[in-house]
This record gives sequence, structure tokens and C-alpha cells, in this order.
Amino acid sequence: MGEIVAGFGVPHTPMFPALVKRDGPQCETAQLYRAVAGHLDAIKPDALVVFDSDHLNTFFLDNYPNLSIGVTDQTTGPNDGTPELPPYTVPVSEDLAGRLYSFGLQSGFDLSLAQEFDVDHSILVPLHFLTPHMQLPIVPVFINGVVHPLPAARRCFALGQMVRTAVEALPASSKVAVLASGSFSLDVGGHLSPRGQFAGTPDVGWGDTVLGHLQNGRINELLNEATSERMARAGNVAGELLNWIAMLGVIGDRRPRFLEPQREMGHAYGVWRWD
Repeated sequence: MGEIVAGFGVPHTPMFPALVKRDGPQCETAQLYRAVAGHLDAIKPDALVVFDSDHLNTFFLDNYPNLSIGVTDQTTGPNDGTPELPPYTVPVSEDLAGRLYSFGLQSGFDLSLAQEFDVDHSILVPLHFLTPHMQLPIVPVFINGVVHPLPAARRCFALGQMVRTAVEALPASSKVAVLASGSFSLDVGGHLSPRGQFAGTPDVGWGDTVLGHLQNGRINELLNEATSERMARAGNVAGELLNWIAMLGVIGDRRPRFLEPQREMGHAYGVWRWD
């Protein structure tokens, strides 16, 4: 029987590898990733399910799935030229990915299957800081957080619940952790970006609201408030919150052991453990 052992949430800001290289290992961003990495190292999972929103690099508008699972033995990237992010080959737990895909179909989720794909900064920036040796197999679960209309928050939460049920039904003992990648408020190249900037945080208050719900385990309130319209007011990629919501579906209404925001950037670093 498989077991969900922890949940994590981090941002994937593409400038972070270059920022940390410039400012050094004691800068705030490096320390926050290091804090999360310490918990991941302590858990020692056998696989890491990554909830992610592709930024039109793995998929594009001609064929952009709402929900997709990558089923292969490895993937590569970054496919978007992220500064100071080296090329990586990342192992994928093909057996677990295939089981999640099949279980999801049988559970009523119309999942897209991706078998030949590479990935962008939205997966590799977190892994660059959390698992730099790229020895921990992942399962990429792509959730549409950028191309409207977005999937409903409750559907993404149910997706997470399905992942938990599928893991618990595994025939062999396996420790699985889950990771949410993304921000709560962020606009990239859109009309909500701060004047004179390509990207920025248009709705710090929404980030505060999300953080309060996460800190206090108020899942139902978060699901009620995280409508497509509300997230759109927080930026054109604020739908990345759906990745966090899917992660919450896996772990339930537990309160975080560690939750630290970078408030002006519209995101946070979180750890849910119960060992």
C-alpha cells in the first residue's frame, strides 16, 4: 500500500536561479528554498508528484489540456531558456504516473496523456533548489492555470483527492510526497503588471487571503473564493493557485508545519508534514 507522506508548495519565479547566483546562498530566496529542501530530505520519499501549470512551453494554444499527466521514464529541460538554470534530465516514475493516469480515467477525470515532452522553469526552478541532483523520480501533473477558462477549484481539489486514493491503492509499499508549484498573485506581460515592469504582483491582498486560509486549514473557504474571475483579478498567471489547491486535495485540512511568504512577490513556501 502506498502512503502520502508530505505536501510542499513553492514558487517557480524564473529569475530566481540568477538571483541566487548573484546574491549568494544567504539571500532570502535561497534560505527559503533550503528550508523546504531540508524537510523534503528528511522525509525521503520514493517519488514526488508535482502539480504544475505549463507556461505555453510544453503545450501551446493549439493543444492545451486542462488536466494532463506525464507518463514516461524521464523528461528534460528547461525548454524556455531560463537564465542560470542548467539543462537537466529528470527521472519520472513511469509506473506511478501510469497508475495515476489509469486510476484517474476510471474515477471520471478526462485526463490528457503526455508521453513525449520536455518541461519549463515551472517544474525545473523548484527542482533546481529542492532536488538539484535530480535523483528523486517525479510525476508531472499539469493543471491549466494560464489559459482561460480555467478548471474549477473544486475540480482541482478533487483531482488531488483522486491522487491520494490512487497512491493508497498501490500494490506495493511506497512513500509519495506532493509538490505544488506556483504563485497566488502574478501578472506577466499583461495589463495588470506594474507600470514599466514586465511582471509583478497586482493583488498582494489576495495573496494575504490565500495565506490565511492555508495557515488555518480553511479549505472550504479557499475553494469558495478561488473562482476563475477572482484569480484573474490577481494576475494572468494567478491560476497557479490551482496547483496548491490540488496539493491540498491530497493532504487534507492539515495545518502547515512551515509557511513563509514573500508577500510583495505574491507567493509563499510551505511544508505539510505529520511524521
